[in-house]
Amino acid sequence: MKKVKARVGWKSVIKRKMTKSDGHYKGGLVAGATVLEMFGDAATELCVRESGFEGLFRAYQSVDFLAPVYVGDVVTVTATITKVGKTSRQMTFVATKSHPKKVMISKAEGTVVIPELRSGV
Repeated sequence: MKKVKARVGWKSVIKRKMTKSDGHYKGGLVAGATVLEMFGDAATELCVRESGFEGLFRAYQSVDFLAPVYVGDVVTVTATITKVGKTSRQMTFVATKSHPKKVMISKAEGTVVIPELRSGV
């Protein structure tokens, strides 16, 4: 895989329908951790696109859960690179659902590191 230089503004979009197995609480409520997992998947896609290596979350600077997610909701996550360091990438994340109408359900800011960039692999 050819390495390319990461750029501020790069985006990754992941879309997934919440299934019965995602329902964690009464009434088919989906745990917020499911959305965080989707944030991680979107961050990984950006890191692999750039370097061929998966990134590891160092920290979330902020996470806000704004609306509940239920089984049957279609969740779309968008990750955007906002700052590029030597081995780190700062990103913003937005999750929306489109069932029955489009609503922002979560937003976050986080830092991902790509350890292999440190060793010059």
